[in-house]
Amino acid sequence: MTANSEIAVEKFLEHTDAEAASFFEACVHCGECAEACQFYLSTGDPKYTPTYKLRPMERAYKRDKAPFSGLKKALGLAPSPVTEEELREWEPLVYDSCNMCARCTLVCPMGIDIAGTIRKMREGYAAAGFVPEGLQRSAEFVKKTGSPMGVTAKALKAQIKHQEDAVGIKIEIDKKGADYMAIFSSMEIMGYPEVLGAYAKLFKRAGLTWTISSVAYEATNVGVQIGSAPMAKEILQRVVDAAEALEVKHVISPECGHAYGAIRWAGPNMMGRQFKFEVVHIIELLDQLRREGKIPVGKKDTRRMTLHDPCQIIRRGGLLKEPRSLLNDSCANFTEMKGAGITNFCCGGGGGVSANPRAEELKTAAFSRKVEQLNGVQDLEAVVVPCGNCRAVFEDGLDEYDLDLEIIGLSELVAETLAEEDETGA
Repeated sequence: MTANSEIAVEKFLEHTDAEAASFFEACVHCGECAEACQFYLSTGDPKYTPTYKLRPMERAYKRDKAPFSGLKKALGLAPSPVTEEELREWEPLVYDSCNMCARCTLVCPMGIDIAGTIRKMREGYAAAGFVPEGLQRSAEFVKKTGSPMGVTAKALKAQIKHQEDAVGIKIEIDKKGADYMAIFSSMEIMGYPEVLGAYAKLFKRAGLTWTISSVAYEATNVGVQIGSAPMAKEILQRVVDAAEALEVKHVISPECGHAYGAIRWAGPNMMGRQFKFEVVHIIELLDQLRREGKIPVGKKDTRRMTLHDPCQIIRRGGLLKEPRSLLNDSCANFTEMKGAGITNFCCGGGGGVSANPRAEELKTAAFSRKVEQLNGVQDLEAVVVPCGNCRAVFEDGLDEYDLDLEIIGLSELVAETLAEEDETGA
């Protein structure tokens, strides 16, 4: 074994806790996970079977940590050590062909959290430096600017100014004591800045005070995508420190998949304490405000629309009813795609895949499963995609498959269909 492979195996064993060990022992190799994985379904290649991607970590466990592993080693019955060559051979499977979308986890008859175990396996790869170049570059940008796309505070302020001019509403920066502090993904800030204007319109109408931190505006957590717990905690710490310094009551997680899980569910565990604020997803907040009558709907959008379910928000985050409630209010012709909800397919670019240029061809192949779903909706005109990363993947995918559909974020749709004040007498 080389030094790098020893580091990786050491991390594999460190993260093979009782839960992961029970998973390795429980797998019956039934193949159900393969039939749930869009990379397998779109290619037919058995190497994309989700449990197969875990083989190096499983080997390390069975050699060094499983029951009777010491005895088996002494008798020459233990698996051979995991080599650096094998780790490098598996690395594209670990990073290019897994969105950690958890569709495989959903169907496993033994209840194995395959996606969660892939996340633990990436800890070994990250510690040993076996990370795709695209994700390494994103990590370097985060260290320099706090953003995986290199979005600086100056760039953020420029986008804020454009949106203030567009909607005629002031957007506060570093306002102490606001009800809410909003964070965004770099993709939203630079690719879909109209979301900033949408927040301004909706929150002004609802009577909420909100702000954006000039030092912690980024929601994307590259540490989670790469598989580096220390980096993930460092990125999260920036948001926590800023929110607590500004004494806000809530932090709004944006329309970004893994960012929600990183701060809402994993966040307190990473920090080792409860936050001094509550985390709320923007979809949750808008649904609450709509139910309270604070952002009443006006004229509905009449286009035939469907909804893409981002995996980390819907399947792993549990926000199933809220986006549909908002869509039914805002759209007169909302139609579900076949397979919608918790079983929906990922866009193909989650889990860091979209930041990994090497995986572009595979990502495009995986998007074919979304194309089948979209083609199943008759006379479809637009698709609501409540995740900035998913929106970027959709734009590339629809172009590749020559589909002419408008892509819109949910926050923007709610803002566009907000009732005029004279419609409600407010």
